[in-house]
Amino acid sequence: MKALIIGAAGFVGAYLIRELASAGWEVHATCLPNETITEKCGTHVLDIMNGDDISQIFDETAPDVVYHLAAQSSVSVSWKKPQLTAEINVIGTINVLEAIRAAEKKDIRTLLIGSGEEYGYIRKGACPLKESEPLNPGNIYAATKACQGMIGEIYARAYKMDIVMVRAFNHSGPRQSDIFVISDFCKQIAEIEKGMREPVISVGNLTAMRDFTDVRDVVRAYRLLGEKGRSGAVYNVGRGRAVTIQFILDTALSFAELPIEVKQDPSRMRASDIPLIEPDVSLIFADTGWCAEISMEQTVEDTLNYWREKLMAYGLSLGT
Repeated sequence: MKALIIGAAGFVGAYLIRELASAGWEVHATCLPNETITEKCGTHVLDIMNGDDISQIFDETAPDVVYHLAAQSSVSVSWKKPQLTAEINVIGTINVLEAIRAAEKKDIRTLLIGSGEEYGYIRKGACPLKESEPLNPGNIYAATKACQGMIGEIYARAYKMDIVMVRAFNHSGPRQSDIFVISDFCKQIAEIEKGMREPVISVGNLTAMRDFTDVRDVVRAYRLLGEKGRSGAVYNVGRGRAVTIQFILDTALSFAELPIEVKQDPSRMRASDIPLIEPDVSLIFADTGWCAEISMEQTVEDTLNYWREKLMAYGLSLGT
């Protein structure tokens, strides 16, 4: 199998490259001109806003499976930069699909990576959410991802393209940006332990309930969907069990090496926050046998240790 990962310089990309390569796939990956890909694979520079460049890479690599990861994936950033989010997540996706439709190789499978945020304002009693649940996005990012999925379904029906839609719920792990909650908490704790800040951790809304999965489990799901997913189908990818952000915080603090005070920061509160998002993951299990295997505690501990090592290395580089 040969894969092309579009937008592989981000958090998930490195893990997906490693997962596919370990399964014996030939892997090609793209990044923006100012980005780098550290994993071993065929690398290509690409901006998905340029359709001609996408077509050239498809014809050069002739992939069996395309993983479309390129996105503006932060909810908080989407509130601040809605136009940029729409351009990348919607227009960029259309560019990718048009290039695949025009490619010399005609049997390309495409995975469009969406988000559990697409379900949005969930009706009472709807959780756990099945893929057939109506979408009602509650933020700009979610709306663009819902649009991406609808466009994918249209292309699959109209042009008989082999497209699989994925609604991935929150995933985390080592090397994730600290704009995401688990990495944010872990980075703050590591900085406190190193004496870089007061022993106070700043938090936002702790009552929201979300489904969190380790990124290493998530990329395994992506590989299996590339191999076994049904064309035209939509799959939830998640643990299937939501927890409060308070639980995430408590878990992270349980690994801390000293007592830490918790303080709510109004700037960390979202303009709109949905109380509960939890998926039904029975479909992906039925079609591929996939389920999450890495515990929440392991994800949090590994992420905290990543930040400890990163800050240690930074300190050594400064001679401190």
